[in-house]
Amino acid sequence: MEPLELAPSPAADTDWNPLPPRARPLFLLGGAIWMTLSGGVAGLVLALLGSSRIDAIPRTALVMAGIGLFALAGAAIGLWLGHKAHRYTFWRLDGEGLAVRRGRLWQRETRVPVTRVQHLDLKRGPWQRRRALATLVVHTAGTAHGAVSVPNLDLEDAEHLRDTLGRQIDRDDD
Repeated sequence: MEPLELAPSPAADTDWNPLPPRARPLFLLGGAIWMTLSGGVAGLVLALLGSSRIDAIPRTALVMAGIGLFALAGAAIGLWLGHKAHRYTFWRLDGEGLAVRRGRLWQRETRVPVTRVQHLDLKRGPWQRRRALATLVVHTAGTAHGAVSVPNLDLEDAEHLRDTLGRQIDRDDD
């Protein structure tokens, strides 16, 4: 009986490229902003609901404390989520197309075959320009949510991906 050959596990793949370290602060900032706002709103709602039941503490103090406490907790959670989002986002370009892998506990891998690519965009906000980063947006054919974005790539990598995928689109059109 011949030994069974197993394909290497995806975790053993070394072809996956991580995002650059200088993109980490943007992930941290993005996570912290949204979670701070969400925490502040939750704190406001809970403080307003709770203030009608507590007479010993002035309502304004309770509302401010609720907003501050929940906003601070939200910021901490947002920083943690931003760190994880940066750490567990990878991309790969191979002969079949572009693949993006996100997450650790709930993993999501998106593959865009070259034959499905319609057009490509590079987006660069002011913070990305300061750090020589860009977001590659790959617009695809035939789906309801027809775009895949890879945020905060190294600018050279983003341009290389755009140019390489663009050349493959042109070859397929011929």
